Amino acid sequence: MSGVTVRDVPAQEFIDSYAQFLQRQGKLEVPAYVELVKTSSGNEMPPQDAEGWFYKRAASVARHIYLRKNVGVGKLNKLYGNAGNRGSRPNKHVDASGSVNRKVVQSLEKLGILEISPKGGRKISENGQRDLDRIAAQTKEALEEDDEEEEEEDEE
Repeated sequence: MSGVTVRDVPAQEFIDSYAQFLQRQGKLEVPAYVELVKTSSGNEMPPQDAEGWFYKRAASVARHIYLRKNVGVGKLNKLYGNAGNRGSRPNKHVDASGSVNRKVVQSLEKLGILEISPKGGRKISENGQRDLDRIAAQTKEALEEDDEEEEEEDEE
């Protein structure tokens, strides 16, 4: 199944499978504070998935940078931000934690998935693009197998 890219796979399916791949691989540097930290000042609680959320964020960041070439930490903060509760006043956008996004980018850079772009920010490396495309191909294959199984069950 050659020629499959990240664009050919639904986002959530790809992010889940790539996060599982990163977790199985065990090479991603996870900071010690992942169980305690909130991902944004607009959130009231830290993520409930104490161990897996960092891998999902890393997979999401890798996909985002794959699709958009040059992305910096500031842009990621804006992307993962949310509406901050201001009491009786209207909500306003609040950026996400820069520390979390910076650690994710640094961890992906150490794995060789990202590299520093001469234009500023980070871009996907050749090895990273090859890895992401390989995971996308596996994900698409698995989705097609699931669809075939469902069709066979429907015929019975």
